[in-house]
This record gives sequence, structure tokens and C-alpha cells, in this order.
Amino acid sequence: MAAADILTELEHHPRPCDKEGLKRSIRDALIHQAGKDPLHATPRDWLEAVSYAVRERLIERRMFTQRLFNQEHAKRVYYLSMEYLIGRMLINSLLNLGFFDACREALSEMGVDLLEISELEPDAALGNGGLGRLAACILDSMASQCIPGYGYGIRYEYGMFQQQIQNGQQIEHPDNWLRYGNTWEFPRPEKIFPVRFYGRVVTHRDNGEVRHHWQDCEEVIAMAYDYPTPGYGNKNVNNLRLWAAKATRDFDLNYFNEGDYIGAIQQKAQSETISMVLYPNDATAIGRELRLKQEYFFVSASIQDILAHHEAMGYRITELADKVAMQLNDTHPAIAVAELMRLLLDKYQLPWMTAWETTKSVFGYTNHTLMPEALETWPVALMERVLPRHMQIIYEINFHFLNEVRHTFPGDTEIVKRLSIIDEDHGRRVRMAHLAVVGSHHINGVAALHTQLLKDTLFHDFYRLWPERFISITNGITPRLWLNQANPALSALISEHIGKEWVMDLAQLRDLESFAEDATCRQEFRTVKEANKRHLAELVLARTGIEIDPAAMFDVQIKRIHEYKRQLLNILHVIAFYNRIRHGEAPEQAQRVVLFAGKAAPAYVRAKQIIRLINDVADVVNHDPVVEGRLKVVFFPNYDVSSAAVIIPAADLSEQISTAGMEASGTGNMKLALNGALTIGTLDGANVEIREAVGEENIFIFGLTADEVAETKARGYRPREHYEKNGELKEVIDMIASGFFSPSEPGRYRDLVHDLLNNDTFLVLADFESYLHAQERVDMLYRKPEEWTRRAMLNTARMGYFSIDRTVKQYADEIWGVTPECWV
Repeated sequence: MAAADILTELEHHPRPCDKEGLKRSIRDALIHQAGKDPLHATPRDWLEAVSYAVRERLIERRMFTQRLFNQEHAKRVYYLSMEYLIGRMLINSLLNLGFFDACREALSEMGVDLLEISELEPDAALGNGGLGRLAACILDSMASQCIPGYGYGIRYEYGMFQQQIQNGQQIEHPDNWLRYGNTWEFPRPEKIFPVRFYGRVVTHRDNGEVRHHWQDCEEVIAMAYDYPTPGYGNKNVNNLRLWAAKATRDFDLNYFNEGDYIGAIQQKAQSETISMVLYPNDATAIGRELRLKQEYFFVSASIQDILAHHEAMGYRITELADKVAMQLNDTHPAIAVAELMRLLLDKYQLPWMTAWETTKSVFGYTNHTLMPEALETWPVALMERVLPRHMQIIYEINFHFLNEVRHTFPGDTEIVKRLSIIDEDHGRRVRMAHLAVVGSHHINGVAALHTQLLKDTLFHDFYRLWPERFISITNGITPRLWLNQANPALSALISEHIGKEWVMDLAQLRDLESFAEDATCRQEFRTVKEANKRHLAELVLARTGIEIDPAAMFDVQIKRIHEYKRQLLNILHVIAFYNRIRHGEAPEQAQRVVLFAGKAAPAYVRAKQIIRLINDVADVVNHDPVVEGRLKVVFFPNYDVSSAAVIIPAADLSEQISTAGMEASGTGNMKLALNGALTIGTLDGANVEIREAVGEENIFIFGLTADEVAETKARGYRPREHYEKNGELKEVIDMIASGFFSPSEPGRYRDLVHDLLNNDTFLVLADFESYLHAQERVDMLYRKPEEWTRRAMLNTARMGYFSIDRTVKQYADEIWGVTPECWV
């Protein structure tokens, strides 16, 4: 049978997805893939068998989807991201494919609990925070909306790190998520591309044209691993392709024969280090160089792969912009601009202007940060050594670009300096965000406020030059994971009242509004929340040994530990609340559990110090008999997608308290509100739009606005004045400074207190009083359970705008220029 006939036959006779068909597949996989007798199979063996059975069906659908895209000559979107927090794949795949119930019944008849074995699946350690989860949500939405979309990233062998808390401190351990292998990935040894570093560039003339040859390089091989990405409610399955670094030579026999066993494998070890760990510590020169190599490694392999497919489809290279859109997810993949130019110039020998117009037409750039220090810059000397040809290209891009700037703003030498891709004032560095802006046809912010601030501050001069390139696309979240999967009881309750179509059209949640006025519906909603809180309490006890009362308000702040996210402001409030209890000033305040979760970057000393302070405060508060369970503090270790799926449905209060003007968007705020948590937050990021959506009476807003933050800093902010004027704040700060929470080391937090009182970059003290007043409003409302529940239901009902499907549709229409192609 011919290859085409095989796939046609498979299309007419796909793997059955009913209970009996799944039972046969699971049994066969257990015996023939896992190699286990069903009588002696372990839970992990069953997990492997079920995963194989599901992936058989995934890969069939992916093949049909790819054939469809090829037949229709569809324009394709390629999403370039350093992170993909995809979480566990089994339950998500079953729900999206539509045979979750059939699989659960099949396993039940075989004496196996699907949910129990699914807990053994490790989270894919391919990301750190909101950036990676957004990328995963976008992949889910592209498949669900039949967008021909593909993700590209790195197959990290060890992810960022596994977080443990010892003596209150964060301890990092390798996150060996691949220790048991990975059923979901398909190694593609035929999909390999060389990636080069170092070397030198030789220039010569060929028929009057200047040509460049990059030679004498060190070479690493990028090998592809594919992860099928199923859509919901259709048969489309897209693909996430991750690259692993492989040595060009595994073994040097000469070294081995001479007894140098380490030297024999040195080149292999050095090469494969590139894809070893997510975000290597960049506090050292070696770490910074490795991070640059990581970024170029995955970008180079991805673009080579994209161009190879483009040519295989029979398209001309000059048609690239008609058939390809590439999205840069933040600044990490910005070197893609120079890499595509290198290939178009050196491999395909296009004229400069043709290559440049093609490059600009292909790329879009999503910015995720307003903080200049978070926008990557690389020393020119490092770039010239590691990527010498790219540095030449960047110089030429900059030359042509600055000529345009000079023509637009004649005589303005300062704007030329500000816009230059090369920063000459700080040791000659390449501004990667500038390269991304110059090389993209659209630049988008991820919330309305964020986009406006990009235009007004960070990229103001670029906006003056090209206002038409800047657009706003507010982030979203996938309801498939963050409600349908994470909160099945609430999903069932919603579907019972308004039908199931909301899973693909989140705007339909608006029909829930009327039910918020019904006492019976409020009780049903409250019952679901109480069950979720009991589930979280069990997990907290198992993970931390701390017993928490599900009857308490669950006050949750779950995000990367960073000073601008202001976990410090939260813990100052905890201490103030604790003091009120100690002083007998809070007889009626509601019982509260304050839960923190998140990781601090290994080299971020202050963030790790904040984690320790949280744990020190928790140790005192949780053991003080005066408190009598009215207040508990929990730091939940090793926060990941799976634990988020338990914490978020149980939360009553969502802490979104970043310094206004510093959070690009946030997506945790959306997930928590969707699951019926009320938000306490500043007017920062997407909080602005969430307030508009849910109504200002259903959210607790406090603190300075972005404009007020800028004004406060401009006139000379003096944090000590707040300390001296506010007795409650003074008591809190003095307790930390005196060692009340660290009696074995009284001076542990003196530097932190010193910085708060004299610098306070993130205006923690300036917002403290307003934050306390907002928390008092929270407390008053929580003691009215009927009204609290009504407002919680309205939060859920009004979150339809924040669906990732709306976000992706905007990208498709306004940036990518692609249309859905559905296989039926």
C-alpha cells in the first residue's frame, strides 16, 4: 500500500474512541509498550499505557491536520518562546479530544482510577511563570480555533529548578522531569539542524556583490522533539516542537585511548549544556554567555526548520511573508531578526532591501515588560565573539535605521542615541528590544494600560516614528484548563444552568449574572467553593504539614517572587493583622489563611530574602496561642501548573498588588477571578480592564495609579515619612528590624528595612495605608457570605473578555493575517 493510501485508510478507520476501543488500546500498550503483565502493573505502568493509547489518537489527528494545512496551502503561524508551561498532558488531552468519560469508565472496569494515576504525571518543566503559561494557552487556542499554528522552544532537560523550603529558605534542586521518560514526545532524529557559534567572517566579492562566509565555527546539532497539541471540540491537532542540543561527535576515541576519559566526552557535555537548564544563572560571565547561546540555539534551529518546510512546499523564498508569520514572545527570541536576515542574505543571496522588507513583514513582537532592566542587552564584545556574523548584520540594520531616524528628526542627535540598537553609554551593548521593534511590522502590549505606557515611556520615540506599528492585545487564559479542567464541579454547575458552549465561547458566561441573584444558586456556588477549599487544605497539609481551616477566607498570592509584585506589602499587612489580634483590636475580623507561592530566581537575593521573611512570620504567627487559628500563613513550595489548578479554584481573595505601571498584564488575576475569587489590587496591568469588566463594586482597588507613581518619584519620594506618620506601619517595620521574627539572628532583615525606609523603589510604604483600608473592606464583605458569594459569581460571569480565544483571534486578524482551517 502506498504511503498516501495508508493515511487515507487511517482516516477512514481511525482508532476507536469509545470505551471498548480504549480498553483494547490501553491493554495493548500495557503489554507491548510498557512490557508489563496487567496482574503486576504499577500505577505508573498504567499511566504510561493510558498515555500511549491517547497519543495514538493524537498523532493520527495531527497527521490529518498537517495534510489539511498542506492541501490548503495555509499561511502558518510560528510562535517563538523560551517558555511553555504546558502542565500535565493526559487529562487535558482527554478533555480536549472529547473522550475523558469513556477513558475513565474503561479504566474503572480494569480496576484503575484515572484521576489517581494522572497525579503521577510530572509537570513539563519548560517554563517559570506567566510568560510560559501564556504561550501554552496560545497554543491551546490556536488548535481549538483551527489556526495553523506551531510553537517552537527548547526541550530543557532540567527546567528551572525544584523548590524546597529548608529553615525558611528557598533551596534549589534539579527538576529532573524526564527521569521516567516522556510518553508525550516524539523524537525526530531526521529533523536536525546545525547551529554555529564563534568563528570568523570572511568577506569577498562575487560578480560585484559582497558576500560573507561565517567559518571556523563550533557547531552544535539541534534535534527536534514534537508534542502534539490538541484543539477542543474539533479534530485539529497542532504541534509544539522543542529542540535538544546534541554534540556533532559523541565520543573522541583518541582521548579515551590516551586515558583522558573526561576529555573524551568533553565536547558532547559542553554541547548538550545548551538545552540542559531553563534560565541558567546569569550572575556570572559564563552563565550570561550560555543564556545568549540558548536563545540563538532555538531561534536558529526553528528558522532553519521553517524555511526548510517553506521550500519543501514548493514556495519561493520571496513568498515567505505570504506564507509565514513569526511571533516573538518577549525579547528572548529577538536575535531571530538577525538570524533570518543572515539566512536570506548568505544562503539565499537576496539583496539587502528585499531581505529586510521580507524580515519586517514576517515578524511580530509582543512586549511583556515595562522595566528597562528586564529588557535584555548583550555586550557588543560578547556578541562579536559568539555571533560575529549577526553582529555585522545588526550594525548594518542599525546604520539604515538611524538614517531613517535622522531624516525624520533632522538635527536631533539625542533621539538618534536613544533609538540606536547599540547603546553607546553603558559599555556598548546591543539592545535586543530595539532590534525586535525595528525588525517587526507590529509591536503589541498585553493590556490597555501596558500598551499606553509603552507608547508614553519605554518605546515613546519608536511610537513617534511608527505609530501605526503599535497595537494593544490584552492577554487571556484558556477556559479549557483554568475552569473546565481545574474546576470540574464549578464547570458542571455552570453547564447545568447555561449549557456547555461557554467552553469555546467564554462570553456566554454573562448568562450566569441572573443566577447570582438566586439564593439557591448562590448556595450551590458556595458548596463548590467549600469543596475546593477542603481539597486545597488537604494538599497544604501534605506539602507543608500546616493545618488550615476551610472555613477561613483563603487569601492567595501566587506568582513569581519579585519586588515589584510586592509580596512584601502583603506580609506587612499580615503582621499588622497579627498585631491587631495580639492587641485585642480585631475581635470581629474574619478568620483568614494567607497563602503565598512562587519561585525566586536563584541569583535574586532580595526575592529569596522575602521568601525567608514570609516563612519566619509564618513560624511565629502559626505557633502563637493568642492567635488561636484566626490567622494562618502558608508558603506553598514548588508552585507549578498542577498546584495552581488546585489553589486557584479554592481562592476567595486574589492578591494582584504590583506597583502600578510595572505589571504588563498578569494572567493569574484572570484565572482567579474566573474561578470566583474577588481581586484586591492596584490599577496595574489587566486589573484596569478587569475592573471595567466586573464592575468597580466587585473588586477592591487601592493605592497609587501609574501616573501618581511617576509623580511621586519625580517630586522626590521619601518613604521614611510614611513610617514616621503611621504608627501601625512603624510597629510592623520595627518588629522586623528588631528580630522579632528572627530571634536567632536579630539583624537578618536590617538591610531590607534600611532599603524600605530609604529607597523603597516599589513604593511599598506609600501604598501600605491604602492597602490596609482595602483589606478592611474585604473583611467586612467576607463576613456577609451571601453578598460575598453574589459578587464572586458576578466575577465569574463577567470574565468572558479574558478568554485566550479572543486574544488569539485578535493576533490572527491584526498581526498574523491567517484564517482557520478545520479538519472534519
